Amino acid sequence: MAKKGKKGKGIFQEFKEFINKGNAFMLAVGVVIGGAFGAIVTAFVNILLSLATWAVPGGLKGLVTVLPALNAAQQGPVGQQFVSDELVDKTIAFAQSQGVTITKESDTFVQWQTALLGKYTLHGTTYTFNGSAVIDWGALLTAVISFIIIAIVLFIIVKVVASLQAKKAALEAKALEEHYKKHPEDRPAPVEPGVPAPTEAELLTQIRDLLREKQGK
Repeated sequence: MAKKGKKGKGIFQEFKEFINKGNAFMLAVGVVIGGAFGAIVTAFVNILLSLATWAVPGGLKGLVTVLPALNAAQQGPVGQQFVSDELVDKTIAFAQSQGVTITKESDTFVQWQTALLGKYTLHGTTYTFNGSAVIDWGALLTAVISFIIIAIVLFIIVKVVASLQAKKAALEAKALEEHYKKHPEDRPAPVEPGVPAPTEAELLTQIRDLLREKQGK
């Protein structure tokens, strides 16, 4: 029991250390921000496309192409498509196809209409049978424009980060050069062609020897 407790405690400690690492925390923050940014981009794209498809019946959702029915399973009980103005007549026809005669004033009219709408999807102002093959151009345009916007934003972010890193490296190089001007003895010896560059251990050894020499003097 004691060994199991220690093992569980060790796993918990490792998990805690993993969570507390900067990389894991920044990854979690990036996922949350990315999700929120994706929602903003989607809403912005929908606004742009809604304005661009203002004259299209049904707007963005009306940008679909319904492929012709190739078999009876794609025909639908009252046709493959019908406009929203025909909903009442199609409901009555749907009930009649099931051997029931109703009118708009019948008590069961709403039930028959609900059953009919369960078999069709509204695209703009047109109801399309769910068994039909549909090409959703609106969804495609939304995905393409979202990708372009996100790619542009990421490109700008990468360029800004790269520019800041380059400026930081230039400042560090400048500061290091100023240090070498004041302390030329700290400047590393130039590497001769064909001679391998000194390793970190060799450089640390050289620094140690110089410090010992100064202390001896």
